[in-house]
Amino acid sequence: MAKILLIEDEAAIRRVLNKILTEESKEYEVVEAEDGLAGMELVKNEDFDLILCDIKMPKMDGVEVLEAVKKVKPEIPVVMISGHGDLDTAVNTMKLGAFDYISKPPDLNRLLNTVRNALDRKELVVENSRLKKKVSKNYEMIGESEEIKHIKNIIEKVAHTDARVLVTGPNGTGKELVAHWLHQKSDRSKGPMIEVNCAAIPSELIESELFGHVKGAFTSANKDRAGKFEAANKGTIFLDEIGDMSLSAQAKVLRALQENKISRVGSDKDIKIDVRVIAATNKDLKKEIEENNFREDLYHRLAVILIEVPPLKERKEDIPLLVDYFSEKIAQEQGTHKKEFTSDAIEVLKNYDWRGNIRELRNVVERLFILGGKEITKEDVELFGSRF
Repeated sequence: MAKILLIEDEAAIRRVLNKILTEESKEYEVVEAEDGLAGMELVKNEDFDLILCDIKMPKMDGVEVLEAVKKVKPEIPVVMISGHGDLDTAVNTMKLGAFDYISKPPDLNRLLNTVRNALDRKELVVENSRLKKKVSKNYEMIGESEEIKHIKNIIEKVAHTDARVLVTGPNGTGKELVAHWLHQKSDRSKGPMIEVNCAAIPSELIESELFGHVKGAFTSANKDRAGKFEAANKGTIFLDEIGDMSLSAQAKVLRALQENKISRVGSDKDIKIDVRVIAATNKDLKKEIEENNFREDLYHRLAVILIEVPPLKERKEDIPLLVDYFSEKIAQEQGTHKKEFTSDAIEVLKNYDWRGNIRELRNVVERLFILGGKEITKEDVELFGSRF
């Protein structure tokens, strides 16, 4: 059940909003506060999924409440309630981090749509925050080769900026790992990182997935839905396999990068966004441009910084470190002890032609871990390490 805090000094407005919300959905629990100070006490002591907050109130006004909420519980979306004379202030609160604002007297559909969208955003942010706790260890960058040192050096220089980054390289080399490092080392690390696999989404759905849609935009659009760009606001969006994106979606992404705003499918309303874009591809985008499969103007917007992740065969000196890392990680996953690999076993692995790159190496290590002895030998690798 979604728990909504309603901070409003006018009892009549509180009653109306409470009734609208609780009659709309039995999944909404509304808690009332008569002023900003009382509201902040509740915020500090209870968990809420959404805050509806009036702007003009005694003791502590809505702007002060918004600023205080963003300090103590920044993940809670705040929707401002504005009177006619407060509209300029309401718009300015968006710059301070408010999710949206609604005017008095509240329009029923506008209120309910805003509440649903804000709750959707909160769910995405919370899920992303939960995943981030797992991500820090899952996305370690292992290796001391010159190629990896070069990539780490670029990340250190670029991460704290908002420069767009295009990560290239074959499948399985760890392009998503580079994207996560860029985000985690950036000033946006406390914000969401939203991943989109452009190759996994049907072309007819990619625009809705990225930019959201309004109710009735197409047959199955039975309610308004926020897209990934909105979910990534104040954070990072990672467009993986962007070379597989349709040309029509590319045009919309280009507009988002040029104007820092998007519009949902089926709507003419512009939505301001503050998102850092990191893209990745295993394709040669310059060749795709020549074949009219990719927009050249979008390429130049994305490729402010280029990071090329080398295949494993070009950094074989990192294989011992990677094998050790995967052995320890697999042991943790299986609740057992790490297995050591003999030096001659490592030499055999170093001489493989790793067409599947890091991903393939990880699979082979797991297979050897399961089928090999207490210590993984050259014989184990030759017997069980076949990659076919």
